[in-house]
Amino acid sequence: MRAKSYSVFVFFWFTALVFSQNKLSGTITTETKKNLEGCHVHIGNKTVNTNKNGFYEIKDVPSGTLKVSLSFVGYQTIDTVITLTSDRELNFVMKQNTEALYEVLVKQKNTTPNQSVLEQKVKAATIEKFSNQSLGDVLQEVAGVSGLKTGSTVVKPIVNGMFGSRVPIINNNVRMQDQEWGTEHAPNFDINAAGKITVIKGASGLQYGGDAVGGLVILEPIQVRKDTLFGRTMLNLASNGRGGSVTTSLHKGNDLGWSWNVLGTFKYMGDREAPDYVLSNTGNRESNFTGDVKYTGKHYFLSGFYSYYNATIGILSASHTGSINDLYNSINNQKPSVINDFTYTIDNPKQEVQHHLAKLNYQYYFDETASLSSQYSFQFNKRLEFDVRRGSFNNLAALDLELSTHNLNVDFKKTYHDWHLKSGINAGFQNNFASPATGIRPLIPNYEKLDAGIYGIASVSLSDGLVLDGGLRYDFSKVDAKKFYFKSRWTERGYDVLFPQFVVREVGDQILAHPNFTFHNLSASLGFRKTFDKQWDWYTNISLATRNPNPSEFFSDGLHHSTGIIELGDLALKKEQSLKLSTTLQKAWTAFSFEINPYIHTVQNYMFLRPVGAETTIRGAFPVWEYQQTKALLGGVDVQTNWTISSQWQHRFTMAYIKGNDLDNDEPLIDMPPFHFTNTIEFKKKEWHELLLELKSEVVMRQQSFPNNNFDINLVDSDGNLSPALLDISTPPAGYHLLHFYSEMKFHTFYKTTTTLGFSVQNIFNTNYRDYLNRQRFFADEVGRNFQIQIKFNY
Repeated sequence: MRAKSYSVFVFFWFTALVFSQNKLSGTITTETKKNLEGCHVHIGNKTVNTNKNGFYEIKDVPSGTLKVSLSFVGYQTIDTVITLTSDRELNFVMKQNTEALYEVLVKQKNTTPNQSVLEQKVKAATIEKFSNQSLGDVLQEVAGVSGLKTGSTVVKPIVNGMFGSRVPIINNNVRMQDQEWGTEHAPNFDINAAGKITVIKGASGLQYGGDAVGGLVILEPIQVRKDTLFGRTMLNLASNGRGGSVTTSLHKGNDLGWSWNVLGTFKYMGDREAPDYVLSNTGNRESNFTGDVKYTGKHYFLSGFYSYYNATIGILSASHTGSINDLYNSINNQKPSVINDFTYTIDNPKQEVQHHLAKLNYQYYFDETASLSSQYSFQFNKRLEFDVRRGSFNNLAALDLELSTHNLNVDFKKTYHDWHLKSGINAGFQNNFASPATGIRPLIPNYEKLDAGIYGIASVSLSDGLVLDGGLRYDFSKVDAKKFYFKSRWTERGYDVLFPQFVVREVGDQILAHPNFTFHNLSASLGFRKTFDKQWDWYTNISLATRNPNPSEFFSDGLHHSTGIIELGDLALKKEQSLKLSTTLQKAWTAFSFEINPYIHTVQNYMFLRPVGAETTIRGAFPVWEYQQTKALLGGVDVQTNWTISSQWQHRFTMAYIKGNDLDNDEPLIDMPPFHFTNTIEFKKKEWHELLLELKSEVVMRQQSFPNNNFDINLVDSDGNLSPALLDISTPPAGYHLLHFYSEMKFHTFYKTTTTLGFSVQNIFNTNYRDYLNRQRFFADEVGRNFQIQIKFNY
């Protein structure tokens, strides 16, 4: 009996020991004795984060031998084993991992610290699919982003109806300066050099400037985050254009030491083809290089970066109109006036562009909460535009511009408990040289531009899942230009009354003017992010942006040879002032997620290019497009959803609607994207060499909201007689529906080498269509069916 009682006692004693509940608590600090807030503490199946005093407490911990794990970004992980029999206090000291800290800072330096705007990401896998295309093409994968096109190879991103100077492009923390004012000037960037792309809708990225009326496109290079050497080579072959591209890169990382990346791309494409004819003179070439070297010290980081972009772009021969008669006939005939056999030759009209970007960056980490960064960058852009000219002049560029830009940035970041602070200053100098060797009065004159800015941004995380952020920026800008004007134009524009102080002297029938402008601008951003239970997130932001007229809007005065139109700037233009309110609701379930982003946007002194008539020159009659201003109101909504139907099937949906109104003239705005949506169904089978099959449906509706900018012209017949006609350059083309297909499989072919084979078809049914946002829609259909093979080696 005693033995049985003793056994029962031992059983209950042991059970109580095993299942007794204890408390584990303590403080986590750094090597510099500072409390570490937000450190992740994991014991058994319980997890907590330290508070602002570095304190943690875990209750109801069972007795016994348990594994404790501590982790915090930028610090070495601690894994240890303890035996717990009662309440215990356990303190830890976290050691800084310099390389890991650098990874975080590198990841964050190219994204806005504002928390009230949902950033739209384009992943590396999506970028690789577009390896043979352009930045403007891949950005259209983001809901609310469209493309303003000049043919099939020149694509500028449109973000919520805004494009050009209103959407700065940030390349590896450098704002690109590549004559972005031109509607037919594509971003000078090799899409293969991007590891990740982020789209910010709205003017919340104040550290990059206060003039991002439409938003930001942030390009981040491929990052090496561990001691390794790897490479990638991609070969693309396309049926439409009968060419392709090859890109290859090597990446080396080293623990607490040197790392480097090199990448090169070569592209060679011939004439594109519409379903029924060749789009003559639409070939293009590219040869690009990107390289960087980095050194990571214990408390600092030093890097150097250089990129070179070189492109020759053919402009559709039929789009070169020698007169207003040619333009009228092209619009009414609905067929190109020039159709030649396929060729790889690129004749005039064409563009030749070179862009160099170099930068040095130094970052010093005072501790885990504060860092100071200084950066110098230099850019040189060479742009040649060739027109169809007679005799030896045909080899001489009609537009020859050289743009040099210097920038210096200093930024300071500090984290203090729940506060995240960032502030900085920047200064820039820019010089544009228009070569007189063209023999033609330059469209854009010589000018110098001086910029300086200062900003501050703060965000605070509150305990109830609420994050508030705000920022303020001041910019100073001064522009000095020298330009010849015909006396008749000077008087016609009213400059003799408005700007008599700009006149330097008169030379024959021309006036040498010295326009100079000074601007003082304020920009601001304010918003919040609220996280609710069950994975609901609500983002709201209101932003104020101010944009000065760019060189084209100020100084254009003459025939733009690559577009065949006369463009007229206006020295009397005022700066744009934009106010945008946007909100985003995001929800994620286990198998389904959605985002809905409505917004309203008002712009005072909105600048736009409007066709106003025709003008006769010694070369013939050409349409005249004039920069004007109005009060604009834009409103719209972007929607995207993701549905994981099963482990193998997935569905994605995107939709964008926007309406823009010219309030002063009570009419719609020109060049607003029509309503469009996409549906993508995807099938994956990992066991079949990671098979991926994707079918995408793209629907673009006809733009029903557009201004009537048609005007009367006089046509000249073969006998020299004039006859009146209406030139319809306003009516949008019909809507269209396209289907696209993509597939890939992966194979382990050699030692540590993975080969991915991809096959895709764009415009499966070879549909004839024209796009309202393509400036060449007057002259030809869009590109037809295109088969593409992609072979990718990762090694």
